[in-house]
Amino acid sequence: MTHMGPVPRKRSIAGLAGVAFLAACASGAQLGDERAELENFRLGHAVVVASEASLGPASRRAAPEEWEETLTREIKRRFDRYEGDRLYHIAVNVQGYVLAIPGIPIVAAPRSVLIIGVTIWDDAAEAKLNNNPHRITVLESMSGETVVGSGLTQSSQQQMRNLSQNAVAAIERWMATKPEWFPAPDIAQAESAPQAQGTAP
Repeated sequence: MTHMGPVPRKRSIAGLAGVAFLAACASGAQLGDERAELENFRLGHAVVVASEASLGPASRRAAPEEWEETLTREIKRRFDRYEGDRLYHIAVNVQGYVLAIPGIPIVAAPRSVLIIGVTIWDDAAEAKLNNNPHRITVLESMSGETVVGSGLTQSSQQQMRNLSQNAVAAIERWMATKPEWFPAPDIAQAESAPQAQGTAP
């Protein structure tokens, strides 16, 4: 299989200082129904790289290995339920994050933010389906614990799990907008079958 790891690229996320105060994302904790657009999808490898992630302003720090472990676990939790006939690999590059620190409730309660780049690989074709990583930005989900700022009520591990669940749910939603990547079994077989040879006169 062709090397599929995303190329880590350091990016400035200074703008997250303002983004972190926006409304929170819908929660990705619940899996919900499987997406019909992904009926022929089966997860092969989940590759997560976080070694070049940028740390946003006023953020707790997390080791790259923590992000890699948490995101990999959430990718498998969400996508292992698909039992299609065709293997695909999901490569994620953590580009930047903010894990909120304690602030003044309501007045200055920062939100946690995660930015990732995602590439989907078709195993049979040994090629990536999107030439450039698809960027996804998610905020933490609103809950009784985060309404006053998760920096006050949650550990960094809890914040990372919250963000990872939302990010992986966003990956699933984005993939569902590309149904041509995951054709139904009969269509996939027809596309891969060699053309019939002409009969000699």
